[in-house]
Amino acid sequence: MLSKRIIPCLDVRNGRVVKGKKFQDIQDVDDPATLGKRYSDLGADELVFYDITASSEDRKISLDFVSDVAKNLNIPFCVGGGVETIEDFYDILRRGADKISVNSGAVKNPKLIQEASRKFGNQCVVLSIDAKRNEEGNYDVYIKGGRENTHMDAILWAIQGEALGAGELVINSIDADGMKEGYDLDLLKQITSAVNIPVIASGGAGKMEDFITCLKETDVDAVLAASVFHFQEIKISDLKERLSMENIPIRKVH
Repeated sequence: MLSKRIIPCLDVRNGRVVKGKKFQDIQDVDDPATLGKRYSDLGADELVFYDITASSEDRKISLDFVSDVAKNLNIPFCVGGGVETIEDFYDILRRGADKISVNSGAVKNPKLIQEASRKFGNQCVVLSIDAKRNEEGNYDVYIKGGRENTHMDAILWAIQGEALGAGELVINSIDADGMKEGYDLDLLKQITSAVNIPVIASGGAGKMEDFITCLKETDVDAVLAASVFHFQEIKISDLKERLSMENIPIRKVH
C-alpha cells in the first residue's frame, strides 16, 4: 500500500506566510523559505505554497520566494496562485518547484491543464478545487481565493480535470477551511469515488483524530493542513507516529 503523505500548506501574501479562517482574518506567520526548511527537517513529505491573493487581485504570482524555497528544500514542493499561462508554468518550474497548482486559471481556460500536462507531464499539474456546499446539498466550485462562485459542480469539474490531464487534485472545503472541526468527508468521498488520480484533502484539520478519520474513512492519498502545523499545535513527527500506531501507512521521519 502506498504511503499516505502529510503536506503542510503555506499561504503566501506579499512574500510572507499567512493564515486565516474561511479565507479571511489573515495573520502573519513566517518567512516561506525559513518555514519550508523547518517543515522539511521535521518530516513533511511535500509542501504546497499558494499566493492567496494573486487571482483575486488579477496579478501574476509573486515568485521571489520560490527560488529561495528551492535552495533550502530536499522534498518536493508545489506552487500555485495566479497561474494562467504555459509561460507561468515554465517560470515556476525553472525556479525549482516540482509541481504547479492551477485553480482560477484552469476554470477560465480548461485547455491550460491539457497543454501543461502535454508539455511537462501530468505529474507536474495539480488541479486545486475550492468547493462549498450549496443550498441543494451539492458542491459549487469557487475561484479567486474563494471569493467568486462559478456555479460549476465540483465533482464534475474534478472528473473533467482528470480527463484533461491533471495528475493530482487538491480538494479544499471552504466550509471547513481554518475551522479545525475536521475535513469534509462527504466531499472527499464523492471526489475520490469519481476519479482515479491522487486526491489531497484540504481544509479543516484541528486535531490528530481529524487526520486519522480522514485517512481511514476516505480514499485520499494525502492530507494537507496549515495552522495546526504553523502554530505548532501538532508536530509532524508526533502525527506520523500516531498514524503509524493506527496502521496507516506513512513515510517515517528520518
